[in-house]
Amino acid sequence: MSAARPGARAGAPSGTSPLVPGLWAIVGFLVAVELASGVLQGYYTPIFSDIADHLGIPEGDVNWFEAAQLMVSALAVPLLARLGDLWGHRNVLLVSTAVTALGSWMLAFSPGFWTFLVGWALQGAYVVWLPVEVAIIHRRTSATREQDRLTRRAAAVLVAALEAGVIVGALTSGALVEATSMPVLLALPAVAVTLCFVVIWFGIERDPGVATGGYDFRGLGLLTVVLGLVMAGLVVVRLEGVGSPWPWLLLLAGAAFLGLLVRVEAATPEPLVDVRLLATPGQWPVQLTAFLFGMSVLGAQIPLSTFARADPEEVGYGLGVDAATVSTFVGVYVVTMLVGALLLPLATRLLGPRGAMVGGLLLVALGYGLFLPLHGSVTEMLTNLGIAGLGSGLLVAALPAAAAAAAPPDRTGFATGMTNATKTVGGAIASAVFAIALTATGSLDEPGVGAAPLSGYLTVWGLCSGSALLAALALLAVPRAGAPTASTASAVTHTTAAAQAPHR
Repeated sequence: MSAARPGARAGAPSGTSPLVPGLWAIVGFLVAVELASGVLQGYYTPIFSDIADHLGIPEGDVNWFEAAQLMVSALAVPLLARLGDLWGHRNVLLVSTAVTALGSWMLAFSPGFWTFLVGWALQGAYVVWLPVEVAIIHRRTSATREQDRLTRRAAAVLVAALEAGVIVGALTSGALVEATSMPVLLALPAVAVTLCFVVIWFGIERDPGVATGGYDFRGLGLLTVVLGLVMAGLVVVRLEGVGSPWPWLLLLAGAAFLGLLVRVEAATPEPLVDVRLLATPGQWPVQLTAFLFGMSVLGAQIPLSTFARADPEEVGYGLGVDAATVSTFVGVYVVTMLVGALLLPLATRLLGPRGAMVGGLLLVALGYGLFLPLHGSVTEMLTNLGIAGLGSGLLVAALPAAAAAAAPPDRTGFATGMTNATKTVGGAIASAVFAIALTATGSLDEPGVGAAPLSGYLTVWGLCSGSALLAALALLAVPRAGAPTASTASAVTHTTAAAQAPHR
C-alpha cells in the first residue's frame, strides 16, 4: 500500500496516485474500529459455557442471546444504512458505537438471564460498522478518478483488521477465563468499544447527509412486527411445547403480516424492502440461499462451542476441552473462511459463478454432515470445521456478487445488503430453533443448570447440513445470465470475505 504521491491532484489520470489528504489517517482510525468489531465477534465464542455457568442457565439457552442479537442486527442494517445517507455516516457510526458500548457494559454487570439478553441484543448494533466505514471511504475519495480502487484497497485493510480482531479476541478470552472473574472478563470488550467511540469522535471528520426524501418507517414497522411475531412463536414453543396452539398462532400471524409487508412495499415508491426486485428469477434463489446459509454460518457457533466444552465423563459426549482450545477452533475456522474467500476467483474460473457457489454449499453440507458420525476428538472437530469454513468463505464472498449481478445498476446496493439481512434472519431463526433442540432442563421463566442432550447437537448439525443442500438446489434456479462474472466476484472478495466471520 503506497501513500499518495506528493503533488498529485484529485482527478489525475488513471495510473497516477491521486492526492486524497488524510485518507489513510482516516483508514487508520477505522482500522481500530474494525479491530474492536473482530474482538466482539471472536471474544465470546470460547467462553459461552462459562457464561452459562455464570448466569446459572442451561447451555442451550445461550442460543437465545444469539437469536435476539441477530434479530436486532437484521433491523439495524436497513435502518442505519438509510439514516447514514440522510443524516451523515459519521453520525450513524457514533450512534451505533454508543449503542454497542451500552450493550457491552450491560453484559459486564448483568445479574441474570434477561438483562444479559437485552445487553446482547443491543450489542448487535455493531453489524452496521463495516458498511458505514466503506461508505465513509467511498465519499472521501469521490473527487478522484480512482474512487473504486482506493475504496477496495481501504476496505481490504479493514477486513484484514476484522480478521485479526476475531483471532485476538478468541485467544484473549480463552487465555483469561481462568485467571480473572467473569465481570472483569466481560468488561474488556466494553472498554474496547468505548475507546472506539472516542476514536471516531476525534478521528473521523463530520460528513453531511447527501440523500433526499424520507424513510420508509411503515415498512420498517411491518418488518419489525413480522420478525417479532416469528421470534415470539419460537420462544413460546420453548416455554409451552409444540402441543400448545399459541406458538403456531403467533407464527401464522407473522406469516399474515409478511403478506401485508409484501403488498405495502410493492406499492411504495422508495420501499425499505424492494419486493419486486427480490421476486425476479435472478434474485430470489440467491436471497433464499443467503437465508439458508445463515443458519449454519451464524447459528451454529454457540452449539459448537458448548459441545466442545462439555465433559464426556459427566454428560456422555463432548471433548472436555478448555476455552483456550475452543479459541484454536475459532482461529482455524476464521482462517479457512479467509482461504475460501480468496479461492473464489479460481473456483469461478473452473466451475463458473453458480458452480462455485454450489461447490461452497456442498463443502458446508459435508463439513457439518461429518459431525454426525465424527465428533469424538479434537482432530475430527478441526477437520470438520476446516471443510465447512472453506465452503463458508466461498459463499460469504460470492453471494453479494451474485445479488449485484442480478440487479439493475441503481439497486446493487440494496441487493447486496439484502444478502446480509436475509442471512442474519436465517441465523436468528436457526439460533432460536437450536435453543429448542438443545433444551435439557429449566425454562426461560426459571432457568436451571442442565446439559443438553446429544440428540440436540445431532439435530443442529443435521439442520446445518440439510439447509446447505437445500440452498444448493435453490441455486439451480438461477438463470445463467444472472450469475456474477469472475471479475465481479473477484472485486467483492476483499470487501466481503470476513464481514460475517465467525458470527457475522
